[in-house]
Amino acid sequence: MSYTALYRNFRPLKFSDMVGQEHITKTLRNQVMSGRVGHAYLFTGGRGTGKTTSAKIMSRVVNCLNPQNGEPCNECEICREILDGSLTDVVEMDAASNNSVEDIRTIRDEVNFLPTKAKFRVYIIDEVHMLSTGAFNALLKTLEEPPSHVKFILATTEPQKLPMTILSRCQRFDFKKIPERDIIKRLKIICEGANIKIDEEALKIIAVLSEGHMRDAISILERCSQENSENITTKEVKDLVGLPSLEYINKLASGILECDTVLALETIDNIIEDGKDLYNFLWEVIKYFKDILVYKTTNNLKLYSEEEIIEIKKLADITDEERLLNIIYQLSDLENDLKWSSQKTIMFQTGVIKACREDMTSSNSGSALEKRLIELENKLANLKFGQDTTIGMQEIAKGIKTNVDVYKLEEKKEKVNSTNINKTSEVWKRVIDSLKKNGKIRLYTALINTRINEVNDLMWEVEFPNGLTDFNKNILENAANSSELGKELYKITGKEIHLKFKDVKNMAKTTNNSNTKSPIKDLGIDVNIIE
Repeated sequence: MSYTALYRNFRPLKFSDMVGQEHITKTLRNQVMSGRVGHAYLFTGGRGTGKTTSAKIMSRVVNCLNPQNGEPCNECEICREILDGSLTDVVEMDAASNNSVEDIRTIRDEVNFLPTKAKFRVYIIDEVHMLSTGAFNALLKTLEEPPSHVKFILATTEPQKLPMTILSRCQRFDFKKIPERDIIKRLKIICEGANIKIDEEALKIIAVLSEGHMRDAISILERCSQENSENITTKEVKDLVGLPSLEYINKLASGILECDTVLALETIDNIIEDGKDLYNFLWEVIKYFKDILVYKTTNNLKLYSEEEIIEIKKLADITDEERLLNIIYQLSDLENDLKWSSQKTIMFQTGVIKACREDMTSSNSGSALEKRLIELENKLANLKFGQDTTIGMQEIAKGIKTNVDVYKLEEKKEKVNSTNINKTSEVWKRVIDSLKKNGKIRLYTALINTRINEVNDLMWEVEFPNGLTDFNKNILENAANSSELGKELYKITGKEIHLKFKDVKNMAKTTNNSNTKSPIKDLGIDVNIIE
């Protein structure tokens, strides 16, 4: 008898068996019970969150001969044939490998035929974002007005890649990451059904490692069960997933935070002697600094023993949050440099030496300036209407001047006839003015001297004539700031516009100093404003 993976063997058969997606399963059940099932659905969300499982349950419940409270019975002839894959009226298609126009045309021709046994022909198209442009166009008309006996269920992890014409024709359901408590609950059911013995703490670690993806959690559990047939412990889970020993990581972190270059370099030598991969090790070090920052902020950490948390507390007590943030940024830049360098050891050593220099991190002018701007935003947010407005605006003006002084921005004012003002430029000016009016000072100061070019209807290019500094880049890459900028654009334009940021000054400098072409000319930072 062939072996079946746990995630397939224990796939939920009813909506009530699913965990963490109650906001979706409740709606789908109500639609079935009221007889208001749509003709096209779009299930979106991360991997292993239940999209395909929901699609399979939906295909059965709309065809079930004895549905009960919006659930399939899984016992009638139709349900059994769908479960074993023998019913031709339910078609599952992987768009990653069947993405051509011909594949969709085949579906378009088939939908005209009545179902052979079931009430509806159901087409489940997984990874639908992989369809070609021609395939999407071939699907449009059929998706908009399919015959009454046809249902479409599309699933994707990247809905932003779908054309708006497809999105507007489907009922969209967004699957969220599954909470850890729900993952643990489901894993316990699987362990009981598969006769797997595992410690409670080990289940918690698996739930944390899965990061909200149920299929990942089940896969980790399955690997652990194959290694140990008796009882799975916390240590075995950590060893299996490759969580490294913290000895080297802790030593290197201590060397950096205590500005002890000798200790840091000795640790690197030990790492090299043990044959560790520098790139993977650096990734673990960055994650460790992130955990130190989390502990300093929340006094709470997962995945660590009591002894390990004591060591983390010692490091957290000798530094501040700002320095930890700057070290994380520095090491992340080093990680990018290391990826393309042919001298990884030298690059790693020099990067760590730089991180050991406290003056390069704690006295960073960009960070000090950002802290100043945050204070200004907080002051502005606390201002009451009609009170201290003059003082507030003086503070804002002072902050903007500081940004200009630090980065030597030279504002060029051009007199333009009002009748010739470019519409896109006028909209961009309104966006920037709105940021200032709403107290979003960091975004406002980062964008005050920019120019806008309309690449196409859904793509705008923002030019930085005076250069895109690391400080401004960090502001624009911040998720909260990106979301705020997206909201302003959508509010004024009513369209889902992507922004591309262009460093004009540095591009010109690179062109003047070198006759060779560089593949990195454009700092392309996409802001997706889909809410």
